[in-house]
Amino acid sequence: MRNIRVGAIRPGSAWVLVLVAILLFTACDRTGMDGTAESKAVVRIADIAPITGPAAAPEQINFQAQQDYIRYFNEQNRIPGVRIQFLWADTGMERSRFINAYRRFIEDGVFTFYSDDTPSILGIKSQLEKNRTPFVSGSVSAPVIHPPGWAYCLTPTFGEVSTTVLDYFMQHWQEERRPRVIYFGGDNNIGSVAAEEAAPYAESIGMEMLPWEFIPFVVIDATAQLLRARDQGADLVMLQQIVPGTGPTLRDAERLGLMDQMQFGGMEYSMGQTLIDMVGEAAEGFLAPRTTPWYDETDVPGIQTLIQVQEKYHGRARCDPEYMGGWLGASIMCEAIRRALDEVGHDDLDGAAIKEAYDGMTGFNVDGLATITYTPEQRRGTRKAAVYQVQGGSIVRVGDWHETPILVP
Repeated sequence: MRNIRVGAIRPGSAWVLVLVAILLFTACDRTGMDGTAESKAVVRIADIAPITGPAAAPEQINFQAQQDYIRYFNEQNRIPGVRIQFLWADTGMERSRFINAYRRFIEDGVFTFYSDDTPSILGIKSQLEKNRTPFVSGSVSAPVIHPPGWAYCLTPTFGEVSTTVLDYFMQHWQEERRPRVIYFGGDNNIGSVAAEEAAPYAESIGMEMLPWEFIPFVVIDATAQLLRARDQGADLVMLQQIVPGTGPTLRDAERLGLMDQMQFGGMEYSMGQTLIDMVGEAAEGFLAPRTTPWYDETDVPGIQTLIQVQEKYHGRARCDPEYMGGWLGASIMCEAIRRALDEVGHDDLDGAAIKEAYDGMTGFNVDGLATITYTPEQRRGTRKAAVYQVQGGSIVRVGDWHETPILVP
């Protein structure tokens, strides 16, 4: 395995990232991300993201990954004669700001978008067909992709992919009684909706689903939730949280002496190097599903590229799941644009042509990171997942790759 240089997030560094991004994009508007002049034809895409607010920590990493991929894509001259221009807007998780940015970008000639702001995507879903603007999202919710329309997701829903951990736990359960599982999370597609989706599946494989526990994006104290889980006899606690929630919750579990009483797991974006740096020993044994390989799996060409690009642009490589998600999302959008341009040319390119490219995207291999398939009825980009675990301060795969079940229409 290759040693990867990883930098932890320090207080205030998030704001530095946003400032650097603003300066970079200001320069890119003049010269392009690949340093070429404006003589190339331009195709615009946009990320409407909560770069500030409660979800800022993971979204800033995702945002940087998209920026890096598009810069890399342009430098590689993947579409001769065409430059992808990346626009963005910060919503702070406020729907009014999302809608205003969406309308402004349409006026600016943006044909396809990325966003992880699920509630806001749902708020404009009825307008996507009218405005002919396909969206790609890494934050997966059944109402976003069903009925199938102009929204596409990277993976199965959070409830569907969480079953990967449930299966793994059941395979290693030794007692005769039914194990009890409880989900922690917000009242959203990551938390309560994921628990609702997974409940029938958990019961079908012999588990008992306990009532979902509310916990915010950013956790100050999770004592009450953890003690309720203990008193109900929880065996598996699924922390459906981003790292600013997962870390403090694990610290509280360690302080309360619960680490030996129950197994902790979470979602794909719960576990990364930042979590390990944040809580140390409290992260040991933590389980999470992944839909792409981890950074230590350098035999995968896409992992090598991720590391090389980050080292070239930033002097170090981050080992965060959010970076992988942003890279994957940007690669899918750029591939759809490339295919659409092959079909209709630059002058006739529009959102409908890009949607047709998404709908026909079968078996798009992102350098071994994932194989993406969309159809007019299928909106989960990949359904492959495997269980990973923190062991000895590293993240290692402990389960086989398999296809996740479809739990929602």
